Amino acid sequence: MGLSQENQNSPRRGDTEPQSHPVGSSRSPQPVDAAPLEMMPPEEESPAGSGEGDRDSGFVVLQALKSGSTRKQGCDPFAQTQRSKLQHRRARINQQINKEMRMRAGAENLFRATSNHKVKETVALELSYVNSNLQLLKEELEELNSSVDVYQNDSESISVPMIPLGLKETKELDLLVPLKDLISEHYGEEGVLFEKEIKEFMELRQAMRTPSRNEAGLELLMEYYNQLYFLDNRFFPPNKSLGVFFHWYDSLTGVPSHQRALAFEKGSVLFNIGALHTQIGARQDRASLPGLNQAIDAFQKAAGAFNYLKENFSNAPSLDMSAASLNMLVRLMVAQVQECVFEKMTLLCAQHDFLSRLQLAQEAAKVEGAYSLVHQTMTQAHVKDYVPFSWTTMVHVKSEHFKALSHYFAAIALCDCPAASDAELPEQEKVFIQFHVTMPEGPSLRVLLQDPEERRKLGKAHLKKAIMKHEEAMRIHGLCKILRKMDILQEVLSFAHKRSLGKYSEIDHEEDFFETGDAPDIHPKTHQKPEIKSPNFSQVKVTDLFHRLGPLSVFSAKNKWYPVRRVHLMRGENGFGFTLRGDSPVLIAGVIPGGCAAEAGLKEGDYIISVNGKDCKWSKHAEVVQLLKSTGEEGVEIGVITLQGSEGPKAADKKAAAMSSGSGMLKSNKENSRKSLMNSKSASTLLVWSKKSKRSKKSTYGVPFTTVGDNEAMY
Repeated sequence: MGLSQENQNSPRRGDTEPQSHPVGSSRSPQPVDAAPLEMMPPEEESPAGSGEGDRDSGFVVLQALKSGSTRKQGCDPFAQTQRSKLQHRRARINQQINKEMRMRAGAENLFRATSNHKVKETVALELSYVNSNLQLLKEELEELNSSVDVYQNDSESISVPMIPLGLKETKELDLLVPLKDLISEHYGEEGVLFEKEIKEFMELRQAMRTPSRNEAGLELLMEYYNQLYFLDNRFFPPNKSLGVFFHWYDSLTGVPSHQRALAFEKGSVLFNIGALHTQIGARQDRASLPGLNQAIDAFQKAAGAFNYLKENFSNAPSLDMSAASLNMLVRLMVAQVQECVFEKMTLLCAQHDFLSRLQLAQEAAKVEGAYSLVHQTMTQAHVKDYVPFSWTTMVHVKSEHFKALSHYFAAIALCDCPAASDAELPEQEKVFIQFHVTMPEGPSLRVLLQDPEERRKLGKAHLKKAIMKHEEAMRIHGLCKILRKMDILQEVLSFAHKRSLGKYSEIDHEEDFFETGDAPDIHPKTHQKPEIKSPNFSQVKVTDLFHRLGPLSVFSAKNKWYPVRRVHLMRGENGFGFTLRGDSPVLIAGVIPGGCAAEAGLKEGDYIISVNGKDCKWSKHAEVVQLLKSTGEEGVEIGVITLQGSEGPKAADKKAAAMSSGSGMLKSNKENSRKSLMNSKSASTLLVWSKKSKRSKKSTYGVPFTTVGDNEAMY
């Protein structure tokens, strides 16, 4: 069932039940489980008092030392940059919040259980201390999320700071025993033989906790996300839990959440992909055109990651991944893209002509509109309680600031540019008639554009409004203690205000006896519309770490098969008596009644997984044919498996048809679908096991063995 069907009450892929609560609430977090595709029975909580939170120090550097991970590319666990120190502080605060919430949960249970009034009073006092500590930790985390200046570019150019996101923190995860057990139980293989692959996956997970702030870090997160696709299909059966919990901390509140569902792990990694894009965008040098283009691209990709997460995962257990929060983040990223587009236009519009200044004014008005929408979203009831106050304030400040800039550039166009000549008039009229939301009062448009005095009057009105908006931006900025410490923002606001005041003084005449009117608002317009770029998962090619288990089309968690049968065949006068089709693994498509294969117990629909002890799970059709051709008089031993529920000719045909058209599993699972994200029609690494283009190869009857080609053979 699709995630887009929001009116359905049944669980969906990536659906989770909200259980975590903001710091300061009266409820403690509970473990919850997602239902990844089909209905799943309720599962019990993890055992209390495991001490897992206490054992995990939260300091990723120490964890990296313990793990002994050798992965380097895209990972910087030992980096001592300001950003990494900030992330380590975030991990420490998350651990403290987790500890306090455990204490609160225990105290609340004791308060409910006891009937002793003295004990109740003592517990109530302890609860007040715990809640006070949680409030202090919440404020510390909010200040951490407000440290946007750490993520900005170090160049000397003055740019308005952007808002980046910190990465979600997670705990270490030991999958060695659960995966070894499942390999032994489900796949019938020795789990100890796959320790190398399991440890490699765990090292990859450890590395993705500290991605570097560049393209290599993004590729690392993408690689892990793509490996989760294989992990999901290999080790997460539809009706059985693997028995492990994925722990993640809320990026905004620090509240811990944990689930058995792999969808929670996928969603959290996808959130970090978006967050890392915001940090890469914030660090660009926006004083140059290349830096601006890179910032635009990064923020557009961040918007795409958050939007993809919003559309494909619902009812997340943490507030930062709720629909309301993700909607706010998408709008914030779009607004920051729009701001970069404005800065790009200021660099490109070097000429000081009339139309260029009008264009800048409309671009600034577009930025103002985008930030106004973000501010409205941030002040909604379900969002304002956990969005840092400094974010809300900065967005409000930017809204007023860019509205002031739009009026300033309108005034500059009217006052600094010469009046329109007869040749220029038609084009300027065409642009100016759509420039204001409502036409300004006064003379006709033709007179306004050609009369310097009328242009000065309207320009003065625009400057008056610009100054008012600059002062309002500075007033709002002064209300936030954290923003007051941000020198560069204060410098930008002060410079813009003084510039408008200077221009107003320049055009203000002592003999002006007319009352300056109210300038109409400027119609927003942009020459580069922001694009929400969805994640391109196919750009990072990965190989299934557990490919030795066999092709995913057959050897997956959703399929069950009977134990391997070892069949010894002697070739008769008419061969072995069966036909083959496809490859990886080769399918027995037909068994001749009364033939050697039929007497040995081979069935239509069996898969050949070994020939004379040689593993053939990944063997091509021609390779299996060659092995059978080389059989001597002693015969051949074939290992085959039969999928449960696929016995018989009709089931075998259905299975082959399903493989030739692509796995239905991917089509029914919107979260795993990559179709909308592929740049080409070529098969992605992620889908390679779902496409069996050679299943149509089938042998024919009635021809001698020695004259049959590799692709068509009867045995």
